[in-house]
Amino acid sequence: MKPQYFVAILFATSLYWMYLLYAPFLLSITIAALLAVSTSNIQNYLEKTFNSKFLGALSSSFLLAVLFFAPLGYFLTNLTIKLNAIDPVMIDKIEIYINSFILNPPEYLLFLKPYVMDAMKDFDVNSLTSFALSLTGKIGAFSAAFLKNAFLVVVFYFFAQYNGSVIVGFLKRVIQISVDESTLLTKELSSVMSVVFYSIIINAMFQGILFGVVVSFMGYNGLLFGIMYGFASLIPVIGGVLMWLPFMIYEFSIGNTSSAIFIALYSIVVISIIADTFIKPLIIKEINMRLLEDDDARMNELVIFFSIIAGLSTFGFWGMILGPAITALFLTILKLFEARTKECQTT
Repeated sequence: MKPQYFVAILFATSLYWMYLLYAPFLLSITIAALLAVSTSNIQNYLEKTFNSKFLGALSSSFLLAVLFFAPLGYFLTNLTIKLNAIDPVMIDKIEIYINSFILNPPEYLLFLKPYVMDAMKDFDVNSLTSFALSLTGKIGAFSAAFLKNAFLVVVFYFFAQYNGSVIVGFLKRVIQISVDESTLLTKELSSVMSVVFYSIIINAMFQGILFGVVVSFMGYNGLLFGIMYGFASLIPVIGGVLMWLPFMIYEFSIGNTSSAIFIALYSIVVISIIADTFIKPLIIKEINMRLLEDDDARMNELVIFFSIIAGLSTFGFWGMILGPAITALFLTILKLFEARTKECQTT
């Protein structure tokens, strides 16, 4: 057997066992690496400020935990507590109100009664209530698992920031591509991920503030529900509905008809249509232009927007990071093929 074949077999075997060993952590490691790529400019700034790579990595990891995972942990913890504290009497009142509203709707909604009654034939409110109560335990378990994964992401993020330059340098030496191609690959991925990361944070904060301010004037916890709406806004199409629809139903059930209609119209028109549909792409475009001075490194804001939606639809919550990363990697590889084709034609 030739020595190179033996080395190749050893490498394939060791790669297989490495996969088995680290399979439970692959998603966390991938997300941490992509977040490290996204925030490399922050890491460079902190490293120069403290004149220490260790303190820079520690500070950027702390910022990630506080600005990204702390609000999420606050949201999941409070959501679990609120769901466990739901009063069955209140659920019964809401159920009675929904049934009476369907049977005796206002005059301006009478035309919908035949359609609603037909749709409600196979609908069992009692089973829905039981499902909602059983969902409490599932959300609690999900919260604990997600916070554990978030902690692992922060830990791996620290090591990625602290050892990032060494790892990137090693990969450049191992991968059989030219220095220019490896630089292009790194630059494109870093540029797109930076735009995606900051766009996600700003859009979630923007929509969360819009919703939180309004519900705070209605007597609710604006911070909690603003954070909830911010994360819910990451879910394509139905994200906002998951927040304002329960508010509308609850306000209807306690007799606040005007507040219920207002929160529905405000959420649909101001947040879903104006903010999410029109302002969000503009925010991505503005961040794209400010962060990337090189036109060749820019990625169309609509491509970024739809890659985030596709990632969320395919991979769930972390898809907002994976979707743009996969898209950017694919487009960069196409650019490498284009460059090699032009080089071949020239020679």
